[in-house]
Amino acid sequence: MQVTQHLPAWRIGLTGGIGSGKSTVARMLADAGATVIDADAISRQVTAPGGAAIAPIADRFGASAITADGAMDRDVMRRLVFGDSAARLQLEAIIHPLVAQESARQAQLAESAGSTCLVFDIPLLVESGRWRQRLDQVLVVDCEEATQISRVMAREAASGWTPETVRKVIDGQASRAQRRAAADLCIYNEDLSLAALGLTVKQILQRFKL
Repeated sequence: MQVTQHLPAWRIGLTGGIGSGKSTVARMLADAGATVIDADAISRQVTAPGGAAIAPIADRFGASAITADGAMDRDVMRRLVFGDSAARLQLEAIIHPLVAQESARQAQLAESAGSTCLVFDIPLLVESGRWRQRLDQVLVVDCEEATQISRVMAREAASGWTPETVRKVIDGQASRAQRRAAADLCIYNEDLSLAALGLTVKQILQRFKL
């Protein structure tokens, strides 16, 4: 019986600041056949009711950090970590190892199923310092800060976000210069139509044989 051996999959790190268009690029990569492993989605999973992060978050930050249905209270924690870098690091120390563990599990399953390109969608890829050595390439989606703010306000205004809130998020992330310095590939997503962005993504994918 012939045994088929799969070549190691490409491991691509995808990152970008809030409002950069990173999630749109992730969808385009998935549509092209890449397996996208979404760190934000995993983070929401482990902080949902019954999630693995809930007990340690409650132990560290108290009952006020947990909603009535047993999830992490994102509004409470957002206000806390934006004003306290030590609290942010403590929260990350709880959540990030759980996200890394689940990401590795999903990657192993996808590669065993024959996936040739794994895209790790990681908003804090540059900030974490843990991911670069696990990746073949880093793809950064970049745009001007004013564009980030206007995009986030367009989608989050109903949730009570203000430009000041968005700026606090931006200030808490790696700078644009830091992300570009970490990039093997960079998409400058400023004034690009969806069609133009899709063409740029398609050109990038050619090097990964998708």
